[in-house]
Amino acid sequence: MNQSINMRKARCAFGRQQHGFTLIELIVATAILTILVGAAFPLVRITIYREREHELRQDLWMIRDAIDRYKDAADRGAFQIKVGSEGYPPDLDTLVTGVDVAGKKLKFLRKIPVDPMTKQQWGMRSMQDDKDSDSWGGQSVFDVYTKSDQTALDGTKYKDW
Repeated sequence: MNQSINMRKARCAFGRQQHGFTLIELIVATAILTILVGAAFPLVRITIYREREHELRQDLWMIRDAIDRYKDAADRGAFQIKVGSEGYPPDLDTLVTGVDVAGKKLKFLRKIPVDPMTKQQWGMRSMQDDKDSDSWGGQSVFDVYTKSDQTALDGTKYKDW
């Protein structure tokens, strides 16, 4: 019996049992957690940028592919084109609504994706516009670009993609 009393006294230095953490343990744990969160934040931010850049590349490819397929069909004479359009679509909506080819609708896009960088409409260029022009002449859609002025992770401007 004396042994059990001595063991109980040995377990608690002040004669009572301790529960929980000390203030120093909590401060150290909070400091470690703060350092880990601080180190993870830039990685999360870069991952979000990479995902948006991937989405931008994919959307640009999809729209440009639809423009090219429209141009190929127009060059084959599958449908009537507007004089001066060089066989390019008059606007992006035409790629979605389609054109009549022998009584059937030929569509090139399911929907126009939203620009992931600006959440607005795409910038457009026609064959008649300058390569670096920010205003669309309205003749036809030769190319699309994002209107974002931000710089990509690789150092290039998004609008140059």
